[in-house]
Amino acid sequence: MELFFQKYQGTGNDFVILDNRDERYNGLTIEQVRFLCNRRFGIGADGLMLLNNANGYDFEMKYYNADGRESTMCGNGGRCLVKFAYNIGLKKDKYNFIAIDGPHEAEIDDDGIVSLKMKDVDAVKDYHSDFILDTGSPHYIKLTHNVWDYEVYKKGKEIRYSNTFAKDGINVNFVEQKNNDEIIVRTYERGVEDETLSCGTGVTASALVCYHNERGFNDVTVLTRGGKLTVEFDRTDDDTYRNIWLCGPAEKVFEGSVQLKG
Repeated sequence: MELFFQKYQGTGNDFVILDNRDERYNGLTIEQVRFLCNRRFGIGADGLMLLNNANGYDFEMKYYNADGRESTMCGNGGRCLVKFAYNIGLKKDKYNFIAIDGPHEAEIDDDGIVSLKMKDVDAVKDYHSDFILDTGSPHYIKLTHNVWDYEVYKKGKEIRYSNTFAKDGINVNFVEQKNNDEIIVRTYERGVEDETLSCGTGVTASALVCYHNERGFNDVTVLTRGGKLTVEFDRTDDDTYRNIWLCGPAEKVFEGSVQLKG
């Protein structure tokens, strides 16, 4: 089978994207997705996405990790898919699409910045002086110093494969707070099983933990190895988080075709 793809990246988090509105790629296997994401034998990416038709929405986002398995929400992936939709002719002032964690809104500004509305967060759990929360995918947040020099792969893998998290996996974020409204985040991602240059749901989770206004509007700048993102949100009286927006660049890298076996 000949497969036509485009590759996009959002702050270095990269994805193979397929236009599947005619359902030609519905039968992709775990092995095929794993091959496409392989950086030596395939195209190379942190994940793969299908843009599907969906009744009542502009499109459906279906996301697969680099290990070939369908996974939970990917924030940078969602932003890249919106830019992909725009570039293939689905031009909207505001997008409404459906993903595995529910409906999302998105928009693209005049500078090409894609803003994606994330799911509400109702709880942040304290865990041995660290934090656990779900922003569409499960995240572990560890506050630290000198994060650029931190052993992210080693320490992230230890937490991800610890007895508590080994079965279902968890994304592990190491966070340094530079000031009240600026943080640095490095993430070990399950499914990729390595550090990625950026993780949208991880950036979002880290920003929520590092809020600077006790109540009301927060705007947090997040630095990652792949670039800069911002997270905007409202923190409510009952310690929940609403109107969460992940904002940053999303760019096409290249397009092409590849022959798939099977």
